[in-house]
Amino acid sequence: MKPWKKYRVDSAADADLSAHDPDETGGFRDKEDANAELISHRDKLVRLQDVLYAEGKHALLVVLQAMDGGGKDGTIKHIFSGVNPQGCAVSAFKVPTEQELKHDFLWRVHQRTPALGMIGIFNRSHYEDVLVVRIHQRLSKEQLKERFRAINEFEETLAANGTTLLKFYLHISKEEQRRRLQRRLEDSRRRWKFTESDFKERRYWDDYRKAYEDVFEHCSKKCAPWYIIPANKKWFRNVTISQIIVHSLEQLKLKYPEPALSNPPHFK
Repeated sequence: MKPWKKYRVDSAADADLSAHDPDETGGFRDKEDANAELISHRDKLVRLQDVLYAEGKHALLVVLQAMDGGGKDGTIKHIFSGVNPQGCAVSAFKVPTEQELKHDFLWRVHQRTPALGMIGIFNRSHYEDVLVVRIHQRLSKEQLKERFRAINEFEETLAANGTTLLKFYLHISKEEQRRRLQRRLEDSRRRWKFTESDFKERRYWDDYRKAYEDVFEHCSKKCAPWYIIPANKKWFRNVTISQIIVHSLEQLKLKYPEPALSNPPHFK
């Protein structure tokens, strides 16, 4: 049984966000019901990462996208808390620097893709250049089409060279976003996360939804699928994404390399 397959975008119909309930909790009753499975997934991920690193023949790239307040940071914290930092790198893509703007839009991203043996996590990603840029700089249809083509070719190149790509959209409702942003303002420990742009970007909610749906329709490929994850319930988001990651790594049939010494010496 792979209940999470329903969240994978395999057709244009799957890309319609209105067809996905952000409050869905699968077959779980509550957080406690899902917690044991999440712990099991984390334990498996730790073991799989160890073999991935030792074998050095594959890489994993996890892409996280969401509306503001969607839970990207929390997803990373709750799923990857046990992995060896030596074999994992998180990259956050914010407003491009002056130097980055002098290159093509994928230049800064390619430098952060994981080497073989590594897990890379993108907290926002190259998709910002067909989302934020589209909405605020008014990309033409031809420019947008060209960027979709470039992204697909880029991801196909990564996949052909041993990288497993998993792209997750953390799907929350507009009301849930309001609640989360309000809590940030009211909590002195989290207020630092709040910026003026959070207010401004919220006004473009419908525009972003349409932009995301176009991304899902044009850039969800067999080698680099998008998953639309119900994320109003953070615990369901975590258990579902962790299950997909573990399953994908298990499909690689990872193995520890043969020892370098066939007849290791005995230490005295």
